[in-house]
Amino acid sequence: MFIEVNGIHYHVEKYGEGKPLLLLHGFTGSGADWGPFKRDWSDDFQLIMVDLIGHGKTEHPEEAEKYTREQTAESIAYILAELKIESAYVLGYSLGGRVALSFGMMYPELVKHLLLESSSPGLRTSEERADRKESDERLADRIQREGIESFVEFWESIPLFHSQQNFLSEETRKALHEKRLDNSAIGLANCLRGMGTGVQPSWWDKLATFKIPTTLIVGALDHKFCKIAEDMLQKLPNGKIVVVEEAGHTVHLEKPSQFAKIVVDELHNGKDV
Repeated sequence: MFIEVNGIHYHVEKYGEGKPLLLLHGFTGSGADWGPFKRDWSDDFQLIMVDLIGHGKTEHPEEAEKYTREQTAESIAYILAELKIESAYVLGYSLGGRVALSFGMMYPELVKHLLLESSSPGLRTSEERADRKESDERLADRIQREGIESFVEFWESIPLFHSQQNFLSEETRKALHEKRLDNSAIGLANCLRGMGTGVQPSWWDKLATFKIPTTLIVGALDHKFCKIAEDMLQKLPNGKIVVVEEAGHTVHLEKPSQFAKIVVDELHNGKDV
């Protein structure tokens, strides 16, 4: 289905019964990325799979200002209201995790439990954000200049995803590649400009007052995000970290069975607000 928010048509899929579980994908992904987990989760949860702005079947406007963190969080709140969902569990991966955390910060009454896979509260200092903003802008320009196929080839080669070579079959990697190609150049470029890490204000100073139960899921081989999760855990009053052995940044792809069980266990056994 499509839900119109501020003139933008968001693609949303609902599946299953039970308590609502909002699923937010990573950069270059779509709500369809969560399809393999329908069998594991749909008996317990109603899955709400949203294509973020600029991704999948959701529209990709040419104005970068429509891609901000604030507008994206507001759009998600509107979508839940349209679906008559008063509050939901929220799971986000990477970019989707940053969106999920922002959503929880801005609309805490709508979130029962937050699960963040390989994500962060943003960069700590203004200097780091300025450097990253410049880097993101160069990458956005490259996407528009060289096109989606060239960018996807580059994106899949970065060190963050090296573990996929060991843990994903050739068939799975090929399917992932094809799904990434379904995105648009302007959509991905504007996503970097509007809600990339460089332009996202930091939530680090707000973590100590964030009372929503928060589970941080990371792969043991993803050293950068393991450290981020450990630092977050020191600040979160209601946080927990789950480290998955022999997995990198994309835990849900590299260890899908284990990841599926972690989500169910955390939401059944965890404390909700």
